Amino acid sequence: MTKTVRSRFNHEVGENVEGFKILEKSIVAPPNLVEQRRGIYDYLVEVPPEIVKSRSSREAAPARREAAPARDSYTRSTPDERGGRVIRRIPSR
Repeated sequence: MTKTVRSRFNHEVGENVEGFKILEKSIVAPPNLVEQRRGIYDYLVEVPPEIVKSRSSREAAPARREAAPARDSYTRSTPDERGGRVIRRIPSR
């Protein structure tokens, strides 16, 4: 598998750019030494295929939620349901 990488740095075929091996090189904009500008280069690089991990049966099964309320029937929880912690807010001055 291949992809194109654009770079302002001049590399040669066979070198690595962004961790991939260069297969082809093309010049998009040549360097201009008078204006001290770098060139712009497109590199066709070889990309290793991605490894697809198979999902186990546990991951493939939909997750169960315990007593999750329906989306339209939401009610506020009480302090007892939250563990008894109360958050007190200090008024601004």
